Amino acid sequence: MFALLRALYYKYTTFVSCLKLSIKLGDRIVFKRVPFIIKHKKAVIEIGKNTLINSSNFGYHINMHSRCKLYADTVDAVISIGSNCRIHGSCIHAQKKIIIGNNCLIAANTHIIDSNGHALMMDEPIKRLKVRDQARDIIIEDNVWIAANCIILGGTFIGEGSVITAGSVVKGHVPSESIYGGNPARLIKQYN
Repeated sequence: MFALLRALYYKYTTFVSCLKLSIKLGDRIVFKRVPFIIKHKKAVIEIGKNTLINSSNFGYHINMHSRCKLYADTVDAVISIGSNCRIHGSCIHAQKKIIIGNNCLIAANTHIIDSNGHALMMDEPIKRLKVRDQARDIIIEDNVWIAANCIILGGTFIGEGSVITAGSVVKGHVPSESIYGGNPARLIKQYN
């Protein structure tokens, strides 16, 4: 009985938060525990139907270090998550645009961030404290699997059906139907 009440509480608080923040939700979305959501009033966060946003370690096969975080904190920032996705304990932070296609799997402790947060400012490093770098779009096409503990950086395109191996740092173009991995990520195998 306690587990049912707790589950209802999480659903209620999550959906109230989503309504308050004007998040566009498809049908039959499942939130396991409450994600951390920050959204600028002019930003867009949308989640397609039958998608799971999992912030609970219970029943998940590896250790999840924190709950899911959806962070669209600038004017016109966009986070768009397709239908039938499963996202576990990951951070998705858009200052510009992050698009995740349909049927994507994103394992725990992954960070998808379209900017570095700070500009390099090599000529005046002290300015790094106050100057943001330029955000660059991230596009993740349909049927992509991103394994645990990955970092997907701004300016990345991951083609349909590709797999990113655990612990990878990805920046740039990943072709469709390929396996990429490492730090920095490189082509391991191409299937098409």
